[in-house]
Amino acid sequence: MKVSKARCMSEPAEKTTRRPDAERTKADIMRVAREEFAEHGLAGGRVDAIAARTQTTKRMIYYYFGSKEGLYLAVLEQAYCEIRDRESKLSLATLHPAEAIRQLVEATADHHDESPDFVRLVCIENIHYARYLKGSETIRTLNLTAIDTLADIVARGRAMGVFTKPIDLLDLHMFISAISFYRVGNRHSFGTLFGQDMGEPDVRTRHKRLLTDAVLGLLGYAEAA
Repeated sequence: MKVSKARCMSEPAEKTTRRPDAERTKADIMRVAREEFAEHGLAGGRVDAIAARTQTTKRMIYYYFGSKEGLYLAVLEQAYCEIRDRESKLSLATLHPAEAIRQLVEATADHHDESPDFVRLVCIENIHYARYLKGSETIRTLNLTAIDTLADIVARGRAMGVFTKPIDLLDLHMFISAISFYRVGNRHSFGTLFGQDMGEPDVRTRHKRLLTDAVLGLLGYAEAA
């Protein structure tokens, strides 16, 4: 399996007038491929359909990405890059630890709600037993930054005496991700069984508040400290 070399940041542009067109073409292929794979999975996603929608050719797609699997992995890496990039723009280090937790939790929940294709892609990758994730150093490195972000907030909160309970940071990350993911991944089944539309604004707000309060409770947040 060819491992994609996709990164969150664009590689330096070559000094050629053709480079911008190439980058636009690749971006268009990635956008359409993400829709195709999220809708039909890796097995059902068709490179012919992607080529037709982007007015390019299978040969060109394989030139850029090596294979159908290489394109799928590039899409998957891009999806993980987006959520980590969103976290990096929050300026959490400048906030009180409790407020940093609130903003991080809300950003995570919002990203899942606003990017249902990300949730579908992760579900698809689990069907494949994370085969393609295992071949991506990019994603493994990215997800370490998520734990580092939490570690910094929690360390500051403990130093200030506002977080008083010990908790494994990976468990905490899993808890935040799990609720955010469940709300989107199980939206249709849960809604059908219980008659609640988890996409409704009031429900989203209530669940974010519930999740934030739960995370602060797990940390033993002492508001008056």
